[in-house]
Amino acid sequence: MTDDRPPYPPFTRETARRKVQAAEDAWNTRDPRRVASAYTPDSVWRNRDVFVHGRAEIVAFLTCKWERELDYALRKSLWAFDGDRIAVRFQYEWHDEEGRWWRSYGNELWEFDERGLMRRREASINDVAITEADRRIHGPRPEAEHGVAIPLA
Repeated sequence: MTDDRPPYPPFTRETARRKVQAAEDAWNTRDPRRVASAYTPDSVWRNRDVFVHGRAEIVAFLTCKWERELDYALRKSLWAFDGDRIAVRFQYEWHDEEGRWWRSYGNELWEFDERGLMRRREASINDVAITEADRRIHGPRPEAEHGVAIPLA
């Protein structure tokens, strides 16, 4: 796992957007080790009501998540930034073992170290049942859609 992840803080609007897109792209791989490599070895998370500490726990958490949240596909958008912090809003869609589809809405607060690794992540997430016909996120975002805002509902 790398110990360097540009762009680095302090963030500009452009570097914050690049950081958000890079996170979206990594999470859409559904590869827990790849995602964990963007975090400090001692990173601290709050994800809903779960508290995670360090890369090994991040890998274990994401492995369980993507075994439960099937065909996961995510969109993130920059909400705000300042210095070494970024706030994002996101939506992702997935289905459970029974084939029921869900859209999960949330907000994240991120804090980075000087090497561009995330040292803190706080995520608040709500799930809404949807039908397969209501889906609008079908896999990773095409490059032509990078930066396109995600709808509120």
